[in-house]
Amino acid sequence: MITVIGFDADDTLWHNESIFDANHTRFCALLSRYHDAKTVETTLYATELRNLELYGYGVKGFALSAIECAIELTQGRISGDELREIVVFAKEMLRHPVELLDGVRETIEALAPAFRLFVITKGDLGHQERKLAESGLTRFFERREIVSEKDPATYRRILEAGGVQPGEFAMVGNSMKSDILPVLELGAHGIHVPYSLTWQGERAAAPEGGGSRYHSLSSIHDLPGLIRRLNAGTS
Repeated sequence: MITVIGFDADDTLWHNESIFDANHTRFCALLSRYHDAKTVETTLYATELRNLELYGYGVKGFALSAIECAIELTQGRISGDELREIVVFAKEMLRHPVELLDGVRETIEALAPAFRLFVITKGDLGHQERKLAESGLTRFFERREIVSEKDPATYRRILEAGGVQPGEFAMVGNSMKSDILPVLELGAHGIHVPYSLTWQGERAAAPEGGGSRYHSLSSIHDLPGLIRRLNAGTS
């Protein structure tokens, strides 16, 4: 029986990648007199990956990587005003209002009376805490975990701290790499709810053959029904 449901936050509960995507476009436009958009995007992605261990995930890491990328691509010729624009991008991203995805509030409210709910997300601690507070969903989550990485060891730690067996746990998220594959490895359920955009670093193939613990939904609206069917043994 599933008794605990974990939720990713960014692009599962609220919009996030669309904000990054819009600012990637602004960044490419800012450097358009130096390089074409494809070169800028490729270099920025390589810079972000190289810096993940130092900066982690989130807006601040993106901004620092964008500044480094801009200096590299312009061979140091980028102006102070142009660098200031990158800082402006980052501040606007940090101040962007939280916009819940369609069906999220109704789904959380429907599940909360019968299940223990966790939110497990990556990103900058302060920013994620603010977004969670602004979402109005905080009261529904028994545990709120903001982590540097979402791998099997991280999920194992969270489940053990909550006194949860893997077979009792289902993780809901848009990232195959971070939300689905690690929990399947532990013996939990992974419920994939795709978002319209996925950052390159979060892309991964679905598990081969699927398996009885891997599930895919087109909308979070369908989550309560799936959980009922799984617990009834009819899925």
